Amino acid sequence: MNKTSKIIFTVELDEKNLPEKIQWEADDAGFDGTREAKTLFLSLWDKEDAVTMGLDLWTKEMLIEEMNIHYHQMFVKLAESYQRATQDSETSMLMKNFAADFAERLNLFKK
Repeated sequence: MNKTSKIIFTVELDEKNLPEKIQWEADDAGFDGTREAKTLFLSLWDKEDAVTMGLDLWTKEMLIEEMNIHYHQMFVKLAESYQRATQDSETSMLMKNFAADFAERLNLFKK
């Protein structure tokens, strides 16, 4: 029998439909209840239309410095995921180099 896991995102919006609070929970997350997040970036490959669908939200309290770190970490995760999926080390390294250049440009590791 296949396992099923449920992941739930709850987004509270203000009167202008801007995210004020993002919460998430998952059956096998390793904790009970919900956790709060400042951003939510979700990317899906739509099988029928063969196109990437995306959802990117951030709360008003997300600082630009935090967003810079978040983007850097996403770039690194994308490179690592790409490597696992394709075994293409050269392209993965290109992506990691971009992440490093991004971090250097924003002085992420000199603070």
